[in-house]
Amino acid sequence: MVSAVVAVVLAGHRLIPVLGGFTAIVESVLPWLGWIVPLLLVAAALARSAVATAAALVPGVVWAVMFGSTLVQSPPGGPSDLAVGTVNVGVRNNASGEAVRAIADDLDLLAAQELTPGGPAAKQLNRTFKHRYAVSTVGLWSRYPISKRKPLDVGMGWVRALRAVVTTPKGEVTVYVMHLASARPGHTDSRDTSLAQARKLIDADTSERVLLLGDLNTATTDRGMRGLTPPLTDAQAAAGDGFGFTWPAEFPITRPDHILFRGMTATEAGVAPATGSDHRAAVASLRF
Repeated sequence: MVSAVVAVVLAGHRLIPVLGGFTAIVESVLPWLGWIVPLLLVAAALARSAVATAAALVPGVVWAVMFGSTLVQSPPGGPSDLAVGTVNVGVRNNASGEAVRAIADDLDLLAAQELTPGGPAAKQLNRTFKHRYAVSTVGLWSRYPISKRKPLDVGMGWVRALRAVVTTPKGEVTVYVMHLASARPGHTDSRDTSLAQARKLIDADTSERVLLLGDLNTATTDRGMRGLTPPLTDAQAAAGDGFGFTWPAEFPITRPDHILFRGMTATEAGVAPATGSDHRAAVASLRF
């Protein structure tokens, strides 16, 4: 019975009713359901039951079909034109300067969320990057010029996103930085609204190259991501090594932090420590 339930949840999670927001939490940790399979196999071995063993293998096969390629995928590699990252530095985090300092040196663009205006993270990034644009609690820092800046409300009633154009040596990239509403059991309506607004902004953007960086409060396996991937491509899925979990920093179990793009090719993607933050940073390299 347990084997059947696990297999059904894995394969048909997007068909399960929202259930007051509980389903979003299950989808956020969906890959971890695979750990139930070894436990079922141990129980079957102790019971010396061939039938139970066969039943336990069913969710194992389903999990392997869904996630096996993620574990064996290798980054395509090759030359890249832009190294980018995004990190939630943590509100009221006195160590946020250290969080961004640990990753900034290797990047051309860094997006940050939960910024305190004039706080440690912003001060550190101002020293590292020549160009910047920050609004409210989100910001973008760049080694290349930033123009056409615009604050955005993604359906939350206040500014928690931005749009800007970065002019690189290889051409312009339209960059969005977003921190979408949180999703908690019983409370996903605001998050879903902000996801829908983000999709509208992307659909209306005719730029050749688009980059979306931020804490979307939506896991890769959450059905809500279908609103953004496609039309955008997930850098971790395209060029990452493993699941790329970013939260919580001490022992990441899910990935709310994303690098999504259009009009470019991801050559490498991964996760970087962000000392002092409760999130790890998502990073990626892109080729035009």
